[in-house]
Amino acid sequence: MKLKAIRISNFRSYYETTTVDVDDLTAIIGRNDVGKSSILEALEVFFNSQIIKIEQGDSCVHSDSKIVEISCVFSELPNALTIDARAETTFADEFLTSTDDELEIVKRYDCNLKTPKEEVFAKASHPTVEGAADLLLLKNPQLKERAVNLGVDLTGIDQRSNVSLRQAIRNHLGDLALAESLIPLKEDDGKKVWEQIQKSLPIFALFQADRPSKDDDPEVSDPMKIAVQAAVKDIAAELEAIKEKVQASAMEVARRTIEKLAEMDPNLANQLTPTFKAEPKWDGFKLSLSGDDDIPINKRGSGVRRLILLNFFRAEAERRRETCVSQRVIYAIEEPESSQHPDNQVMLIKSLLDLSNDPNTQVLLTTHVPSVAAQIPIESVRLVVRNADNRPIVEAGSDATYEKAVESLGVLPDKRAQLAIYLEGPNDYEFLIRACTKLKATDDTLINLETDHRIAWVITGGGNLKHWVEKQYLATAQLVEVHIYDSDDQANPKYQKQVDEVNNRGDGSIAFLTRKRELENYIHPNAVSAELGVAMTHTDWCDVPSLFAEQVHIASGSPNDWNKLDDDTQGSKESRAKKRLNTTVLDRMTVTELDQQDGTGEIRSWLEAIRDRVN
Repeated sequence: MKLKAIRISNFRSYYETTTVDVDDLTAIIGRNDVGKSSILEALEVFFNSQIIKIEQGDSCVHSDSKIVEISCVFSELPNALTIDARAETTFADEFLTSTDDELEIVKRYDCNLKTPKEEVFAKASHPTVEGAADLLLLKNPQLKERAVNLGVDLTGIDQRSNVSLRQAIRNHLGDLALAESLIPLKEDDGKKVWEQIQKSLPIFALFQADRPSKDDDPEVSDPMKIAVQAAVKDIAAELEAIKEKVQASAMEVARRTIEKLAEMDPNLANQLTPTFKAEPKWDGFKLSLSGDDDIPINKRGSGVRRLILLNFFRAEAERRRETCVSQRVIYAIEEPESSQHPDNQVMLIKSLLDLSNDPNTQVLLTTHVPSVAAQIPIESVRLVVRNADNRPIVEAGSDATYEKAVESLGVLPDKRAQLAIYLEGPNDYEFLIRACTKLKATDDTLINLETDHRIAWVITGGGNLKHWVEKQYLATAQLVEVHIYDSDDQANPKYQKQVDEVNNRGDGSIAFLTRKRELENYIHPNAVSAELGVAMTHTDWCDVPSLFAEQVHIASGSPNDWNKLDDDTQGSKESRAKKRLNTTVLDRMTVTELDQQDGTGEIRSWLEAIRDRVN
């Protein structure tokens, strides 16, 4: 199940119901004390109620009501729902989904109570006609009695099966008068539904900026705990037979973390030894990172603790890229830049971006630091601001939102820029900086596109906050330009006219059209096949993202044929495929493979043109 949105009502400063859409990467941006952390903590309450528990004081002080609601909306639901040993059903067949075929689970808390208790509901397009609205709350004898009273023909119906009885009753009633309803999940088959949902929920891991210092400080132990939880849940059916495999998997995460840490602080890395503090038990393995003489890591400075956390995410991004991990995990990180050098901040955000490219990983973070916010893609931004009544509102990424973010956070353009590179979208940016890194290893005259301050990026179809700022100020900067656009159509390139206009300016600017369909066609089939685990070949003019998305869909085990998916669903999957191709797949390529796939040296010629136009 994939988290699509969270809704908060009457929780702390969120008086009115507020919806926050959640993507693979979601960055909650805003000034201090505007309500960013409350969103992550509401998710912690929903999923775990461990680090953060609901309290009496969590209801909004401006409301007369003491009822708090936290809802989560999920897509990519399990294909089957097993609440009856005699018959399988689905969320849709039990009318537990919305009109968009998504599952919304509502948790309600009564903060009138000293210890608020949790009530769980499904909000769905559900039958409201008399006789069908409460079927999930009825026991088997009650369902039989209901069927008899309604005159339902039970011939051929297995009356021992609640699923079959409910279906027979609904079929008999005909028009069910569907309407949005709250269905309690606390009794009988409703309770069984919730038990099945809990098994499919993603693991949610919250890493806060401020934590109390104590032995087994969660800031250090939680990453290892999350790694173990994911491994155990993923192989729960085989748990008894593979205890050693779980231990090895967790230790591998610790080892990779230390290896990454050694690249930044070898002395600290040499002091750490991954150690199980107790014999593994099925209620949880206990893995920690111990320093010299068993000195707890929490006795070190907050910067050291966050440095270990940083390298956990770097290691996890690498592990998930290299292995097939089916358990979905949501990492929520509050102020990841806290106590870190600016160089480490950039490295951390890059690792979180890499993590978010994994199909079974979602990343949420909060920040108010301009240099961190500037790296976030437009579609991932959620800006939190206060309205005229001083209540928080959340705005999704758009040009209007970005203008507010620039004003709120003080993001400024780098005025050292000499050259503007125009690309069609953020995926093209990812391709070019990665290709440049590979080719620069064999040609030191090329410049580092990712870090060189002389380069300004204009992502015409999106990008991140930094790109948006540059796009605005470049309108009057009159810089020399390099344009690189996809041909798309072999006979009639989409941007031929614009390319000709740039090349005819006579001011040193230059524009290129790809000699293949698009940049994804320059990715070597070996890297694509290695990422998929099955062979996939492509030509210079085929639609690589579509082919890749189809293979990912098939590998997911979905019962739905690719060609029968609607355009929006296919488009969404192809968008994720483009992001993955231009990041994790491209990272698999060698320089030799890049040169093989780019037989005429186009990419090198683009990079040389960029190099030759800066001082």
